[in-house]
Amino acid sequence: MQRQAELPIEHLGGEEVIGEALRLAVGSCKEELLTAQPGGGRSPALLAEALPRDLALVRKGVRQRTLYQHSVRSHGPTLAYIEQVLAEGAQVRTLDEIFERVIICDRSIAFIPGAPERKSAALAIRHPGAIEFLTKVFEHMWERAEPIALATEQHRPDLLTNSVRRTVLRMVVTGHTDETIAARLGVSARTVSTHIRKVSEALGSRSRAELGYLLSQRRLLEPEGSLLGETPRPQTRPRRQTTREHCG
Repeated sequence: MQRQAELPIEHLGGEEVIGEALRLAVGSCKEELLTAQPGGGRSPALLAEALPRDLALVRKGVRQRTLYQHSVRSHGPTLAYIEQVLAEGAQVRTLDEIFERVIICDRSIAFIPGAPERKSAALAIRHPGAIEFLTKVFEHMWERAEPIALATEQHRPDLLTNSVRRTVLRMVVTGHTDETIAARLGVSARTVSTHIRKVSEALGSRSRAELGYLLSQRRLLEPEGSLLGETPRPQTRPRRQTTREHCG
């Protein structure tokens, strides 16, 4: 009979079982650790548990790349953790939305949530094709993400505020509720409603439907649009010239 630990996809049930499997796999990493963590800032307890392990890994030469959502840029405990792992050579980037939590160790085993019991169930994946797929998804997100540079982080509210605001408004236009938007972007529902209220006040909108109409009419969600709080973008160059812009 095949041992369960050798199965291409293994179901892990219970927080202790999941935690032990993660500790063994991550602790055994020799070359690379890829992690995507949605949901905004992490709890101080989880960060305190992860920090010694992650520092030990990077110090022995394991390449570490971690993805968070933009909202961690205003979360003190997560930033303190990031500062320490960056100082040792790890890489951290953020983007507006992460498709799902995933941990990939040496491209030989990956962990993803085991729906529907997200907190008490996970899947340990050893199938090469599945791991290759998850790695490609991670790389796609990584290319779109913004690096964290702690020397300038506290002076970059534009990325935290305007990128999140633009994403919030796009989701409003497509009919998402404040609660759904908050869950997907790793921020509070209050933060979502604040973004909507500020733009609504600036545009003179009295309803979500009217807000969507005004955003579309004025093309404020297009790349060249300028939202409340953003520095206006330069005017479009004449068509005979080539426009080259750096999206930072």
